Amino acid sequence: MTSSQKLPHDIVRLRRSGARLAAVQALYLLEMTDRGAGGVIREFMEDRLGLDDEGNPVEDADPDLFKGIVNGVVEKQSLIDDAIRGRLAKNWRLDRIDSTTRAILRCAVQELATRADLSNAVIIEEYVGIAHAFFDGDEPKFVNGLLDKVAADVRPNGIPVGFADS
Repeated sequence: MTSSQKLPHDIVRLRRSGARLAAVQALYLLEMTDRGAGGVIREFMEDRLGLDDEGNPVEDADPDLFKGIVNGVVEKQSLIDDAIRGRLAKNWRLDRIDSTTRAILRCAVQELATRADLSNAVIIEEYVGIAHAFFDGDEPKFVNGLLDKVAADVRPNGIPVGFADS
């Protein structure tokens, strides 16, 4: 079934959530290995989407959203990283943030900058939820606060402006 076919709202939401989680995992894998994005995307599309951590079938993740997020981050990573760096405290560097949190932030910023069909609150809530899935500490609060600030830069008046190549 393609993502353009009509599905019940709850299923669409679950598939989007699954795609976001998979995109975070794929970006983490890209950072930890020297594999290319195409190979990682292919691996996820063939072997990982639609399975939980124990290999049991779950509601399929939206493959178009998954690919769009991963490819968008890979294509615009330096601009995404600049947007994140611009809102970090002066004594923080992006490389000081752990890899999982960086992957969460990059995916979220990519969506904030490009998804006009979703509000800031929806995108931020999704990625804060992913942060909660990985962390018990203050990381979800950090993700929430930073994304609120970055959203003001990449979505003035709630409208995504994308990333200008400069």
